[in-house]
Amino acid sequence: MDVTVAADRAALVKARDSLGPGRIALVPTMGALHEGHRSLVRLAREHADHVVVSVFVNPLQFGPHEDFSRYPRTFDADLRVCEEEGAGVVFAPSAEDMYLPDRQVEVSAGGMGGTAEGAFRPGHFDGVLTVVLKLFNLVRPDVAVFGQKDAQQLALIRRMTADLDVPVSIVAAPTVREPDGLALSSRNRYLSEDDRRTALALSRALSAGAARARTGPAGVLDAARAVLEEAARFDPPLLLDYLILADPATFAPVGGDHRGEAVLAVAAKVGTTRLIDNMVLTL
Repeated sequence: MDVTVAADRAALVKARDSLGPGRIALVPTMGALHEGHRSLVRLAREHADHVVVSVFVNPLQFGPHEDFSRYPRTFDADLRVCEEEGAGVVFAPSAEDMYLPDRQVEVSAGGMGGTAEGAFRPGHFDGVLTVVLKLFNLVRPDVAVFGQKDAQQLALIRRMTADLDVPVSIVAAPTVREPDGLALSSRNRYLSEDDRRTALALSRALSAGAARARTGPAGVLDAARAVLEEAARFDPPLLLDYLILADPATFAPVGGDHRGEAVLAVAAKVGTTRLIDNMVLTL
């Protein structure tokens, strides 16, 4: 299937109008597409007649010491993925086309954006929500698909659409993992062989916590923390940023007597690469 590339707003309007009648699904990405992204596009096709994939490395969600300049950019390969998975349009704007030079207004993620990932990356979720809202306004999709791997991002996007009455249905796609359990990420390509062995502690910790779900929050966290503490002694070591058992809707830490659904989320650095992962549990 041929895919239309829209490199700016005007081209996007023309490409969108050429899709014809039917529901439109948006899959926002920063490129460097892998099997996880393929699963997003496949799920989008189940929910709509046409799929638009955005490929845009959003500068607003990177901090001053983060990896914006080295974030992988593989547009030709990304385009092939979109063609193979049946996307109709790829929207690949420049930062100059997305943002006015005298930009003043951004979306605030509020207190919900300051916990867990937001505590370690101040302003990150403001940048995420700003670009997502802009993409919603530009593409005008009926539905948008996001990965469960970015659980806090997913929760915040759902909250934004509810709080601001954005007429887009949000669909979550399950996390796709490699055979050894490592969650697929564009940043996995930065891992050396030794880094990767250490990084596997993330998924092992989540599984250990999930196995203790019947014991309640304390048991879940203790089991996961034990795996992570062991990995801190590996070479290279796993350097933990946070381990949290959170309400999936608000991402606030759950209380000791919590029952029902919760998200066990972890973030850590291995070598020069920072990774996140999570698992949804029923306590």
